[in-house]
Amino acid sequence: MIVASFPEIKTNILSGLTVALAMVPEAIAFAIVAQVSPLAGLYASFIMALITSAFGGRPGMISGATGALAVVMVALVVTHGVEFLFATIVLMGIFQLLFAAAKLGKIIRMVPYPVMLGFVNGLAIVIFVAQFSHFKTISADGALGWMHGAPLVIMLGLVAATMAIIYLLPRVTKAVPATLVAILTVSGLVAVLGVQTKVVGDLGSIAGGLPMFHLPQLPLNWETLQIIFPYSLILAAIGLIESLLTLNLIDEMTGKRGQPNRECMAQGAANVVTGFFGGMGGCAMIGQSMINVSSGAIMRLSGISTALFLLSFIMFGSSLIERIPMAALIGVMFVVAGKTFEWGSLQALRKIPRTDAMIVVAVTVVTVFTDLAIAVVLGVVISALAFAWQHAKQINVKSFKNEMGWKIYELEGTLFFASVAGFQNLFTPNEDTDEVIIEFLNARVMDHSAIEAIDALAARYLKLGKRLHLRHLSHDSLELLGKAKKLVEINITEDPHYHIAASKFG
Repeated sequence: MIVASFPEIKTNILSGLTVALAMVPEAIAFAIVAQVSPLAGLYASFIMALITSAFGGRPGMISGATGALAVVMVALVVTHGVEFLFATIVLMGIFQLLFAAAKLGKIIRMVPYPVMLGFVNGLAIVIFVAQFSHFKTISADGALGWMHGAPLVIMLGLVAATMAIIYLLPRVTKAVPATLVAILTVSGLVAVLGVQTKVVGDLGSIAGGLPMFHLPQLPLNWETLQIIFPYSLILAAIGLIESLLTLNLIDEMTGKRGQPNRECMAQGAANVVTGFFGGMGGCAMIGQSMINVSSGAIMRLSGISTALFLLSFIMFGSSLIERIPMAALIGVMFVVAGKTFEWGSLQALRKIPRTDAMIVVAVTVVTVFTDLAIAVVLGVVISALAFAWQHAKQINVKSFKNEMGWKIYELEGTLFFASVAGFQNLFTPNEDTDEVIIEFLNARVMDHSAIEAIDALAARYLKLGKRLHLRHLSHDSLELLGKAKKLVEINITEDPHYHIAASKFG
């Protein structure tokens, strides 16, 4: 059992307090986006942070209500009401539990680095741009518009002061998180000087009690399932993608490997509980996770502290928390966005392969303008197609005649669906000798399309009355061959034993 030192415990608790303060306005804002009460966002953040921190696969990662999920939820809430949302969150959690039970969490390791880079840069931009909504204000006639004049100057000045403290304080001392000091200092300055500026309470009240168990009030029938099923599936996918990509990012930052399947299980359990306690559901939050890990808080204690501080704000400290200037929290998130963005990637775009550069840009743009899940899937698809295209061009053959005058083809490369057309063009059955050998020792047969291509080639030679010999073809390939099966020459000691991902039907 590893026992933490007092400085480590202090760091994790203070970081938990800092993250909790930063989560309050975001939870309220995301609740407003989803058109549910602010407490639905705060309860979701409390429950998600508590369960995933205690049982998840990535200590130090923070979960809560997120914008990526809120933008999907709003259509359901507007059309069918909040009770349908609670049921949807429960089913979302069940889907995530099933995903974990199938041990599919490690699939995220297959996401290429350019996709990760685009994801990180895209979210950094989203975090940065999202703060501008706080620079809007409601005029006397009820119209929503941008701040101007003295209120804007004051707001920008407080934001700048917050960022300056966060960047400069670590040069003096690292005894306490610079982010926490910045929030408290700017809040104290506003209170002492009586500065009139936008505060957390302007978004909505956070006062409340303990979350209470609540069964969604809706008919349990087939029509209800038809409504909530697609939303649940989409939310489950988005939640897991964002959580597992954040886990990967923190793995790289800390040099320690997380447990994707365990994180999927914790995310699912947390969402099921959230749905039964009046919360709007959630997933990992990259901004708050970055604040936490950057402060050196990589223990479960930090996330648990975050959850408990959130609950204490709701139950006991709402009046104080509602007085925190929004400018202080905006400054924190600006710093988070700056630290999250991979600035080195801008220079790297000129050096890395053109396809990888295109993937980075595409995932970044799609993340900003549409949806994280779509962006990641798009990036993976482009990467897979680029990989297939490159390997399809690497199939080639050397041909010569042996001492008996037989035509020999020595195949090199990977034979799969994308390279079968090129494979067929490598051979000249009409011009070849009556005896032909194809040597597969330096080639790999990867899928069902490759097997069909070999069968088709064999049929061409057989039709011309020529004998074809297939050498060093793997045993599993032999089992799937049709017409060409009798043409294979087996050498038990030399033939390869790799397995292909294919099946033969009919």
